Amino acid sequence: MAMTMAEKILARASEARSLAAGEYVTATADRIMAHEAFGACARTLLQLGITRLFDPDRVVVILDHYFPAPTPAAAGIHRVVRQLAERFGIRHFLSHAGICHQVLSEWGYILPGHLVLGTDSHSTTYGAFGAGGTGIGLTEMSYVLATGELWMQVPPTIRFELVGEQSVGLMSKDIVLHIAGAFGTEVAQYRAIEFAGPVADRMSIASRMTMSNMGVELGAKFAFFVADEQTLAYLRERTDERLALFGPDPDATYAGVHEVDVNDLEPQVACPHNPGDVKPVSQVGDVGVDQAFLGSCTNGRLEDLAVAAQILKGRKVHPGTRFLITPASQQVYLEATAAGYIEVLLEAGAHITPAACGACPGAHMGVLGTGEVCISSTNRNFRGRMGSPEADIYLGSPATVAAAAVAGRIVDPREFWTETTLS
Repeated sequence: MAMTMAEKILARASEARSLAAGEYVTATADRIMAHEAFGACARTLLQLGITRLFDPDRVVVILDHYFPAPTPAAAGIHRVVRQLAERFGIRHFLSHAGICHQVLSEWGYILPGHLVLGTDSHSTTYGAFGAGGTGIGLTEMSYVLATGELWMQVPPTIRFELVGEQSVGLMSKDIVLHIAGAFGTEVAQYRAIEFAGPVADRMSIASRMTMSNMGVELGAKFAFFVADEQTLAYLRERTDERLALFGPDPDATYAGVHEVDVNDLEPQVACPHNPGDVKPVSQVGDVGVDQAFLGSCTNGRLEDLAVAAQILKGRKVHPGTRFLITPASQQVYLEATAAGYIEVLLEAGAHITPAACGACPGAHMGVLGTGEVCISSTNRNFRGRMGSPEADIYLGSPATVAAAAVAGRIVDPREFWTETTLS
């Protein structure tokens, strides 16, 4: 029986010969990820008298949402998580290495064909490596930590065929924002997505991670790219595990197939307060920005900082705009420093924060005040997401964010693009 990527992963994880959309399975996770939420889950287990995890070596714990701790309460949570990680024998405690999805990928913890369950909705990011990544709640995670298993329904799959040629200045963030605007934020509600076609095949790993990350903003349970030779080359530098190409069967059955032509597509912007309220940048109007934010698990990778550096090189941040940049990991920070990007950004007037979630969840390091406007490279622009409920958040690509930081308003980043700027 021909299967999609989701069906293949859940069949292997549940020891079924084959599966079809709509069936129910009890699947065993290959990798389990928890951030600060691990503290609450571990305490629940102890209250139930459970003192051992299903398999501590499958668990990765990292502190990223509230680092550096903005309050005494947050610092206390971090302390508890460290203590409980040691008590439960978790070897893969990554402390403050950066944002969970970026770090797990950098460290080679995500492998093609694997099922990954995490306490973060953007665990769909792992689909960029051909893995079935999905976010679950605290109750579910407590159960998974104890048993290794989770009951779920096999989702139908929709396939987006990305065709055409990316023009100079168009990033993968623009493409996924276009999909959200054209098809709606519920197009993949409890469905899996497969991003395919020649444009998807040409995308860098970082660009694929952006697309898969925002799969959950389309409602997706999983958001896949095929694990191709580029994927395996990336992973071979990070793991000694056996690797293999992974994708759907050629004659798999889909709930829908949609062609997305990127020819003539211009940079896209999501307007407040909905990631699906998307317009071409030329139709946004004259919008001044108080803050430009580049970072998050969506767009805080090396290629994103490279784009920002090359747009800002020889220019200055607008005096009425603060430009905050948060590398997605310590490794990204180091590589951006070695490449000279950090120096360029600092000279232009940007501010670099520690590698963490930063302004995205609205806890600190970039909180918006009443009436302020932010252009952000993050994945969500819900009311109150980054501070005041009376602030407006627009979403755009790293190029759009960097260009706005220079102009002091939302503009077409192609106005600032040079031949040497990364695409």
